[in-house]
Amino acid sequence: MNPAILHPDVQQFITDHLNTDISKLLFKGSPFKSVSVQELATQIVSKKKCEKKLPTWFKTKNIFYPAKINIEQTSSEVTAKYKSSIITGVSLIDITGGFGVDAYYFSKKLKKVTHCELDTNLSTVVNNNYQQFNIEGIELISGDGIDYLKNTTEKFDWIYIDPSRRDSVQKKVFLLKDCLPNVPENLDLLFSKSSNILIKNSPILDISKTIEELRFVKEIHIIAIQNEVKELLFVLEKKYEESIQIKTINYTKNTIQKFDFQYLKNNLSKYSEPKRYVYEPNSAILKSGGFHEISAQFKLEKLHPHSHLYTSDNLIEFPGRIFLLENNCQYNKKEIKKYLKENKANITTRNFPETVAQIRKKTKILDGGSQYLFFTTLKNESLKVLICSQVF
Repeated sequence: MNPAILHPDVQQFITDHLNTDISKLLFKGSPFKSVSVQELATQIVSKKKCEKKLPTWFKTKNIFYPAKINIEQTSSEVTAKYKSSIITGVSLIDITGGFGVDAYYFSKKLKKVTHCELDTNLSTVVNNNYQQFNIEGIELISGDGIDYLKNTTEKFDWIYIDPSRRDSVQKKVFLLKDCLPNVPENLDLLFSKSSNILIKNSPILDISKTIEELRFVKEIHIIAIQNEVKELLFVLEKKYEESIQIKTINYTKNTIQKFDFQYLKNNLSKYSEPKRYVYEPNSAILKSGGFHEISAQFKLEKLHPHSHLYTSDNLIEFPGRIFLLENNCQYNKKEIKKYLKENKANITTRNFPETVAQIRKKTKILDGGSQYLFFTTLKNESLKVLICSQVF
């Protein structure tokens, strides 16, 4: 960390150039002797990425920003606040501290938070930033979090882990045991230091396989923002052997959609032809796999076991998008266009043998407009196009 970056003139330069073309800036060079143009570029790019993701950091003076990848991998303030709502007690250790966003919000709930970070430079950056926030109650440890747990006699109310989802050659991995640190391999150590573990996982991880890799899973939280799944959170409680609760949440511009259910509860869906209203669950629910629970809790019928679209005659509140069915027809270019108000529509496929790109190529339907076309399979295995307008 170069302290010269925090000089008022340099900070003003960074602020003034947040919307500058970085390639032009690199070509022009740095106006400061003690700060390289590469360092300026890193600060500008990383700060810009924080504008919406980490507004508290973005708006605070004298924040030092790490490389862009550290900002991309850190929790957003929205998800960090949510995680802090899960934990209770007095103490927590974050053994994969990173940029320190999660620890910052944990410290608002707990008296003592320990932040471990293997990257010495990043730990120094976090220390500087915490000073700008006047944070008390966070102890910074520069070193390996697993090693720290092995050597400490202290026990914690919670252990928080955000494993790196890239291997030693920077390839993405899809199993928890392939992440760093290897949580399944270290479960005995972790449970010797705390009875409660919170693990942040990537949306690409398979829920059922991750459950198999772990022990004592109590809850799984699926967080989506603007219908894009951002995090899977696994809550482990020592010796817990009861049913697993799935909690989904989707933050939209106007509301917060929640849907909870019990994992592997043996509810079965009822099936129907399309009725007046069509319902599409949000992405957090789709990730959860709670497709039969949707039918059971909302008393809706599905169009097909694998289509994951629901229908009813009467309008209900629903954690997802709601559409009014205008017409439905066979997958035939001429027939579809009879029902289009203009030669463009929003196209979605659900359990359909062709992709959106293939459909657009065949039908020549442009993207956009007020109508929504669902290309799907109905309960009798027929391929149909549902022509809809959005209600919510």
